[in-house]
Order: sequence, then structure tokens, then C-alpha cells
Amino acid sequence: MGFGPNPPRPTVQAVLQGIDAWSTRAEIAAIHEELPWTDLLAGQSPDAILDRDKTQLVNYLRGKGLKLYFMEDLTDGLSRGEETPQLRALGRSITEPAVRQVYRDYALAVERKYHPEYLGLGAETNLIRAAGTAALYAAVVQAANDAAADIRAAGRTAPLLISVQVEFAWGGFTGGSYEGVEQDFQDFPFTDMLGLSSYPYFVYPQPENLPANYYSRILNGRTLPVMVVEGGWTSASVGSVVSSPDIQARYITRHADLLDSVHAVGVIQLLYADIDLSSYPPPIPANLPLFVSIGITDSDFVGKPALAAWDALHARRLVP
Repeated sequence: MGFGPNPPRPTVQAVLQGIDAWSTRAEIAAIHEELPWTDLLAGQSPDAILDRDKTQLVNYLRGKGLKLYFMEDLTDGLSRGEETPQLRALGRSITEPAVRQVYRDYALAVERKYHPEYLGLGAETNLIRAAGTAALYAAVVQAANDAAADIRAAGRTAPLLISVQVEFAWGGFTGGSYEGVEQDFQDFPFTDMLGLSSYPYFVYPQPENLPANYYSRILNGRTLPVMVVEGGWTSASVGSVVSSPDIQARYITRHADLLDSVHAVGVIQLLYADIDLSSYPPPIPANLPLFVSIGITDSDFVGKPALAAWDALHARRLVP
């Protein structure tokens, strides 16, 4: 079980306070990031950038005894059909071989410096395929497979993974029929473990409405290890979603059944605490408010009912 070090407010104090609070109820720390494209494409070395931006954080997380999940995202996490914000600002694209090479170099540096137990090379790939251009998706496929080959050649034996968006695979965002992720298995054959991205409150009114085969159907008979690498359930009503702290807590409990059904390796919530949007500088992405209340504490680290549900799940015997 794990969280990301994403703070409710953009301060070092908030980052450390959050880690100190959730590290006692987790085994995995998640770093899910847009690459520092601006600096990389300006010629700065991946090692120098990581030492500046990540090494102290990783050392702090490791000092808590946490395993590391590191996802190197290839597109805009809040607009999957687009290049990342930094690449858009630079007028660059991962369709360029030179940009993909920078990605490969950075991925190798992450592996060499931090040896993450779980390393992701593409997030929500099925959503990218649907939302982006054919050229963008082809570049994601090429970049991830080339990086995987580099990392394997360097001697890595721990799992490499991609993630897929579960609600989209079920047709929930489009009102269509179930389509699965068979194309993703075909396009990313290096995948040792499948990452699942799941925000079912956008589709289902109550946690109990989730089908019992919600995750097992994605695997389509495979015995591949799986881990929920991002997701959750909002505790607040937002947009067309009606929710509450009690509904969110029930989701944590219901989710345990779904995780058990696929013998999940782990479950990660990127947010431990809600995001205080008023503390972040503009511009705020238009759809970010849809996600800011999925923390299991509020933005002052006061626990919601979901915290007790999480702790009850965490108290179960850990199977190695």
C-alpha cells in the first residue's frame, strides 16, 4: 500500500509533514512525474537534474523503509491526448527521435541512481491511444519499448510496467461497451506487471455498484501481477459526481475485495491529503478540481472516515 509525496500545499513543510504521516500506513512511495523536459532539452544531464530535484526526496522516503514506484509519464496526465505542458511550451514533441532519446537517457538514470522496485514507462496508455493522434501514440509505444530495452540491457530484473485506465477500458467514459486493453498488452510486450488507474466515481454512483470482475476482466485470463498505481474516490460532490466522506470510506472497503480478486501486488493513492487549490498559483487546469478531494485526510491532515478504512486494510497481514 502506498501514497505519493504530493502535498496539499506547495511547501517543503507540507511535503515532509505528509510523508511523516502516511509512511506509517504504507510500504510504497510513488513518484509519478512529467519529465523535466525544459532542462533536459537545454542540455542538462539527467543525473544533475535528479540530484537537484529528487535525490534528497528519494533518500528521505528510503529512510522511512519505503519501496519506490517511479512512473515516467509521457503525456499530459490531465489531458491524455496532448504532449506534456513543458513540451507544448517548447514546441517540441515525443514524435521527435531526439526527444525520445532524452526520455531513454532519463529513464536509465532513474534506474541507475534509485533502483525503484517498480518502474513505469507509460501511464494510461489506452487513454492516450483513444484521445491522442496516431503519431503521438506511436511515439509513446516507441519511447517506452526503447527505454525498456535499454533498462533490461543494463541488467534490471525488477518489474517494468505501464498503466491502463480501467474506467475507459470498460467503456464508462464514452457510454460504450467494454473494450479491454488487449492492444496495450500487444504494444508493450515488456510489461512485467500491469498498472491500473482507477477513478470509478466518475462512472458509478456507489462503490457497491462496481462489478466483481472489475479488475479481473482486464487481465482476460492472464496471471500477470497487477498493482493499482493511481486512483481513488472523491469525498466531496464535484461536477456531476455526488459523493460524501462516508461513500469514500465505503469505497476503500469495497476496493479491497476487487484487489483481492486479482491478488494485487499493491494499491497506491497518489494523494494522502486533499489539495488546497487556493494555495497553488494559477493557471489551475480546468479538470483538476475533480481530483482534489480524493485524499483520505483533508488539506490540514485531519483524517476522514476513509483514513480508518485504509488503516483497517493496512492492518491485514502483509503477504510477501
